[in-house]
Amino acid sequence: MFETTQAQLLMVEPELVLAELATFRLELLGYRLEVVHSGAEALDRLRHEPIDLLILDTKLPEGDGLEWLTELRLEFKAEQVPALVFSLDPSLEMVRRAYLAGAQDYLISPFDPTVLEEKVQRLLPSHAETV
Repeated sequence: MFETTQAQLLMVEPELVLAELATFRLELLGYRLEVVHSGAEALDRLRHEPIDLLILDTKLPEGDGLEWLTELRLEFKAEQVPALVFSLDPSLEMVRRAYLAGAQDYLISPFDPTVLEEKVQRLLPSHAETV
């Protein structure tokens, strides 16, 4: 169960504690995870090296993470950069906005680490058999 997947994940999370918790869990499972704290850092990273999954908070230093994702989709399609969005907001309206912005899944935080693991595995089908 703890074999290395070699999947490269990029997390855009300004909150250090949440980033550290997710990093600990995902690295324990064998994923390579890079954390950046702003959309600008993430965009720079995406333009220089491909990733397998983007994990994105709805709150970014520069504003609304879903608006940022909408802009990102003009340059990177969902097939190139699948996205898992998480938020403190459990409302159906926020979930709807996330999917309309180009997310493939949504996670309410604080989250159960097992649910995070399941969603990441589901979004990485080419790596699921090695986890």
